[in-house]
Amino acid sequence: MERIIARNIKKLREISGYTQEEMANALGITRSAYSNYESGSREVPYDVLEKASDFFGCDMVVLFEENENAEAQILASAFRVEGIDPADAVEIRHFKDIVKSYLKMDVIAAQ
Repeated sequence: MERIIARNIKKLREISGYTQEEMANALGITRSAYSNYESGSREVPYDVLEKASDFFGCDMVVLFEENENAEAQILASAFRVEGIDPADAVEIRHFKDIVKSYLKMDVIAAQ
């Protein structure tokens, strides 16, 4: 499972255009810890998975999926900001969480 999570967070980071350093800052962890999570050599704590899914604007389940559709899960809220600082990353994460919640409500309403 760790390899799947590692592959997915790396893929989502690369699609979003962030460096490992920017992701680590956004998640409130060190770059070396993030690198270990992305390589699959350390288990990613639940709170980091939650922050990552919020930051990417996708459901946390996407991080556990073994399919190639992760890109589609973040397109609705994906955008790139050059030189992002940690405070801005928190605001972006909150915004993407709002978008994610809206998309969930839209799916529920369509059922």
